[in-house]
Amino acid sequence: MATGAEIMVKCLEKEGVSLLFGYPGAAICPLYDCLLPSTVEHVLVRQEQNAAHMASGYARSNGKVGVCVATSGPGATNLITGIGTAYMDSIPMVIITGQVNSWLLGRDVFQEADITGACESFTKHSYLVKDAKDLPRVFKEAFHIASTGRPGPVLIDVPTDIQLQEVGEWEYPEKAEIRGYKPRTQGHALQIKKALAAIKEAKRPIICCGGGVVLANAREEMTAFAKKSGIPVCATMMGIGVTPMDSDYYMGMIGMYGRTSANKAMQQADLVILCGARVGDRAINVPQQIAEQAHIIHIDIDPAEIGKNMPVDIPIVGDIRQVLTALTEGVEDTVPVQWKRQVLDYKLQYPPRGVEREDFVEPRLFIRDLSTMMEDKAILTADVGQNQIWAARNFNVKEGRFLTSGGLGTMGYAVPAAIGAKLAKPHRQVVAVCGDGSFQMCMCELGTLVETGADIKIIVMQNGTLGMVREVQGNRYGHRYIGTSLVPGSPDIVKLAESYGIPAAEAHSNAEARTFAKEMLEHAGPYLLVCKVDPDTPSI
Repeated sequence: MATGAEIMVKCLEKEGVSLLFGYPGAAICPLYDCLLPSTVEHVLVRQEQNAAHMASGYARSNGKVGVCVATSGPGATNLITGIGTAYMDSIPMVIITGQVNSWLLGRDVFQEADITGACESFTKHSYLVKDAKDLPRVFKEAFHIASTGRPGPVLIDVPTDIQLQEVGEWEYPEKAEIRGYKPRTQGHALQIKKALAAIKEAKRPIICCGGGVVLANAREEMTAFAKKSGIPVCATMMGIGVTPMDSDYYMGMIGMYGRTSANKAMQQADLVILCGARVGDRAINVPQQIAEQAHIIHIDIDPAEIGKNMPVDIPIVGDIRQVLTALTEGVEDTVPVQWKRQVLDYKLQYPPRGVEREDFVEPRLFIRDLSTMMEDKAILTADVGQNQIWAARNFNVKEGRFLTSGGLGTMGYAVPAAIGAKLAKPHRQVVAVCGDGSFQMCMCELGTLVETGADIKIIVMQNGTLGMVREVQGNRYGHRYIGTSLVPGSPDIVKLAESYGIPAAEAHSNAEARTFAKEMLEHAGPYLLVCKVDPDTPSI
């Protein structure tokens, strides 16, 4: 005989889960009790939302499904923002929540919350388990759904009595059989043929990479296609890292906070090849204008994404790696030399901004300096706000990864995501970039950082304000600032770090920032660097 909780742990082991992030409570205690003798290691977070962010950073760094756990009621509802963040960025995650006893469901008893109902619109699928005999099938399906097709979070809600229910003989299924769920991976041959013909006829083609290329681990395939076709490349924020920033054929990030060179190339293109990108409003403000002057090829694993935000001429549903491989086999470099020269001239006309300062740290210049200091395979996590834009526009992702919340735009993401990334890739250099506003949303996780011993470096861009909101108030609301000042009331971040036993420093100029950054990267163990930034420094 085995209890439901024992089956749950065995299912995790069968799926190769070695690490999960969570916060215990009474409704999930049966599962926690069974973790003690298991091979699955538990990481105790300080707030449940960060368990989801850590699972996200873990999944995005090693390609496995991230797992997080919380109890019923407030434990489960605290996960909601993290689940929504993962859903918007298509991160493969399995979320396990405890629930009140099944016979009490719907009675509003202590710490009851309808978490499956609450998360219905931003989970790929969810389960409320009412019989422990279903657990093996549910777990197999959950991991399969989370990691196939367009990845995403799957929620498993298990009442306490189901965790304690005893089951006789049981087996873990070898594969998931789900009626109606058959993600298409191979692109339609006729559509690929049409795409190749359109590429051959185009005079001003451009490739736009989205997060789907990163999630599919299709960097090599994209590089091969771009080089053989000769087509310039730009990226959405989630597509950063597919092509190194210093590549001749890379134009930069598009969008309202993107590079002028990339936006001009997009606006003048007569063929746009969208690869795993939904092109939301931050990427292309008025998609219709682009579609009116250019033919659109849209490649995506999720048919629901194709044509959602921009009219499409040639849709291709399939795994981006397979589709790019097929396109590369048939493509030739027919791009006019004049177009190649024109887009390269744009890069020269619009160089990166930011000059050396002695009274503050100029963040854009500092991020470029930091980029040259870091290892080629380093992972950079960026929070949301001005720090995100400074990092996205100026950090050169060579062979590593750039992790941020691009869809939901969740503040407090960078530090927990960095911890998850480091635990997934302990030999990679991992740096988190935050603003002082976003850092204060997750600074409790310094405790988790110390407990795990994760060797991450944290950079806090401190300008004493919610910089991006203040910038909006200045530009659109006549400089009427309200609710954006963080002073007085902000902690001494250096002393806060030191109270956790984490070495810390504060830089007041770019020269100091470079010196401390070198010290930080050479230090064995966590380190926190505060960069004092002028609050009037713009996002771009």
